[in-house]
Amino acid sequence: MPQRHSKNNNDLAFFTYDEKRKLGYGTQKERLGKDSIKPFDACCLCLKPFINPLCCPKGHVFCKECILECLLAQKKGIKRKLAAHCAQEKQQKDEEDEKLASQKARELDAFDQQNHGAVPQYNDRNHADDKNGFHGANSVKTTSYEAEALRTMKAFWLPSATPEAPVRFDAPSTDTFCPEGKEKLRLKSLFPVHFTGDDSGDGGNKKSKTLMGSSCICPSCKVTLTNTLSLVVVSTCGHVFCKKCADRFIAKDKLCLVCNKECKEKSLVNLEKGGTGFAGHDDNLEATDFKHLGSGSGLGLVRPAMKT
Repeated sequence: MPQRHSKNNNDLAFFTYDEKRKLGYGTQKERLGKDSIKPFDACCLCLKPFINPLCCPKGHVFCKECILECLLAQKKGIKRKLAAHCAQEKQQKDEEDEKLASQKARELDAFDQQNHGAVPQYNDRNHADDKNGFHGANSVKTTSYEAEALRTMKAFWLPSATPEAPVRFDAPSTDTFCPEGKEKLRLKSLFPVHFTGDDSGDGGNKKSKTLMGSSCICPSCKVTLTNTLSLVVVSTCGHVFCKKCADRFIAKDKLCLVCNKECKEKSLVNLEKGGTGFAGHDDNLEATDFKHLGSGSGLGLVRPAMKT
């Protein structure tokens, strides 16, 4: 069977669509594997196994030390911005007071010269110019207004007189935010998380082993917890269940199946998973990237000849 001429015709002055695809041109799609997704038992900040995990109301889990350091750093940043804002307001107030004082001083000097000055006041314009000390363009004497203008002159062609835009510090927000979800987060809104370990003989299985060293199971159905399952944590006690058991039993009975502690429906928090370093997680596991002609292959350095 003869092959199609369009895919074998390589003597053109430009690349065909099939040739561009072979060179790696265009949008490349790839499904993210297991190594690209953050495990459910890893901290959202340090990406290491949990150590005393704490969860926020939106379901992001952190190590206790990591989230405390993050909130403390935010508090220090807010304090530093607030101090800069207060210093800026004080400087602006001092400048305004200085302007008002200088304006009052000029008004008093003008009043004193008008009423008690030794030099009589005349309405003659030329005499007024001579009185102020300005005798033409070649005069070395300047008025106080001209001296002030020369002192505050802004000229982009002179390095010493180049204008500078003032740096303004807006009043910072005093709220701390979750580093993962960007919502407001307070320290007292965090609650501890308790995973149930597998005490059976299958706990040492490499396939079901997690970052914490042993596999975690759902206390109700005894299913091994993985990234493929949707997990729910009870905020009142911190026990973690799979979503099926949480919707079937806890949401109806309003009672934790481990500690028998009462809870409400709003106490069930869905744990977030994946999404660290990649935009695709949960159901969106396909990553796309646009590459130019021959990107990564070296063949893209050869450009087609231009028609003359």
